Amino acid sequence: MLPIATSARTRRALAGLVRPHRALLAGTVVTLVAASVAVLVVPALLGRIVDAVISRGVAGLIDTLALGILVALVARALLAALGSVLVAHLGELVLAALRENVVQRALDVPLADVERAGSGDLLQRVGGDIAVISEGVRRALPTVVISLLDVALTLVGLTVLDWRLALAGLAPLPIWILVGRWYLRTSGRLYAAERVAEGVRTQSLLAGVGGAATVRAFRRRAAQLARIERHSTSAVRASVRASTAESRFGLVMNGAELVGVLSILVTGFLLVRADAVTVGAATAAALYFLRLFDPIGIMLYLLDEAQSAGAALARLVGVTDMPTPPGPQAPRIPRDASVHLRGIRHAYDAGPEVLHGVDLTIAPGERVAVVGASGAGKTTLGGILAGVHTPTAGTVEIGGVPLAEIAQLRRHVALVTQEVHVFAGTVADNLRLARPDATDAELAAALRTVAAPLALADVVGDGADELSATRAQQLALARLVLADPAVAVLDEATAEAGSAGARTLEHAAAAALAGRTAVVIAHRLTQAADADRVVVLDKGHIVESGPHEELVAAGGSYAALWAAWAAPRS
Repeated sequence: MLPIATSARTRRALAGLVRPHRALLAGTVVTLVAASVAVLVVPALLGRIVDAVISRGVAGLIDTLALGILVALVARALLAALGSVLVAHLGELVLAALRENVVQRALDVPLADVERAGSGDLLQRVGGDIAVISEGVRRALPTVVISLLDVALTLVGLTVLDWRLALAGLAPLPIWILVGRWYLRTSGRLYAAERVAEGVRTQSLLAGVGGAATVRAFRRRAAQLARIERHSTSAVRASVRASTAESRFGLVMNGAELVGVLSILVTGFLLVRADAVTVGAATAAALYFLRLFDPIGIMLYLLDEAQSAGAALARLVGVTDMPTPPGPQAPRIPRDASVHLRGIRHAYDAGPEVLHGVDLTIAPGERVAVVGASGAGKTTLGGILAGVHTPTAGTVEIGGVPLAEIAQLRRHVALVTQEVHVFAGTVADNLRLARPDATDAELAAALRTVAAPLALADVVGDGADELSATRAQQLALARLVLADPAVAVLDEATAEAGSAGARTLEHAAAAALAGRTAVVIAHRLTQAADADRVVVLDKGHIVESGPHEELVAAGGSYAALWAAWAAPRS
């Protein structure tokens, strides 16, 4: 699970996001305070009207007071509308900055950390959690802010009217404080648990959908469905627990409101009977207290949404606070495209070691195919060479420079895997991910190099043309051509094409790798036969290394692999 920020850290992060918009914040606060003050005038004027009617005041005075109420209500409506727009605008600016920070840091998170936490957790944060906060900013935030100011200023107005009536209005305060503290303490934990449970459910659904073919092949459909159902049930139960707490909170708050109304009415009656206040003042006090119901009810209704948004915000701040992998203190440029791996050992977390002291030297421009049984450590070796994984022990050098000291590592080494993502947009948009400043002519040349029958203006990705596995991999290889790294690692980049597109991709890969030092994690041994050298991995050890013909003639592990591969095709 990726980290989750503490409440204190979340508040500091939010303050940091708001700080650049101090002027807008000040204008928003002034507008909202003015809106609350405008509506605060209404109960006082109604009290004056009651007193005027009782004392048989002149009709003109009553008309003037009624006009004042109308003006106050119109001012309230206009100022509240403007304040809502300003709050929403401020919230959207803050949300945009947060979204950019999260996406930027998510792209910088080491792949090992993402794999350890599960891609579903990260996806839930940059997708689901952002959506929760966005909904809160658009719907809940303006209303909650206005309601909060209404409550605060109404209590001030009640105090100005008569301090004894104000004290009576505070009768439910202990109940509000106790139940509020309980709810804030409880609901924050419950909504955080709900977001975590939803992340686990998302991860489970992704695993089930992404591995559907494997699930069917091993007849694990029932077990996988049971797993998804278990995680979905946990998410539903987490939501029910949060909703139950909110319902209990609302019930107690309604009881507190009843206590407050009775206290105001009884106190007002006693004060009027003692000629301490007028009937109009007692009426205004009751109206002040009654108008607390709407903003308190609104805050109650939206508090669960605010708590859910707060839990989502803590998860997003947790992503932005993840440490960025340190860059080289004294960046160096490799002298050539040679590769040296010395004493490479690697284990994932506390698991068993998967590479055991691997030593490998690759000359500039040499193409090396790495073959071996499943689980031999081929993908791990490729990931370490590409800088995706940091080895437990040993060093990796390109051109005599350790990977950790290379300036702009991705300009010198690139990794292409069998899992290719096609971004929604045009083919040109997808290609410019590798080189944003590339011209259309350079993009077209890259497509020709890998023989991809695609037009730059073609719209691909979600909601558009679905590229076949072969075309998607050609697109990835064209990106490799544009990136133009000195060293390239292909991790079973032709595995998803099937037999029909395999030779097409092998030719495309050969063209993309021309002139580069290349390590090809070979799924098909025809790639090994075309390589300058073949390295055979077995249980984390290099057991053979040499040209294809020599290894076949030697009759060792590679010869057995080749015989098994070639037999059905002869």
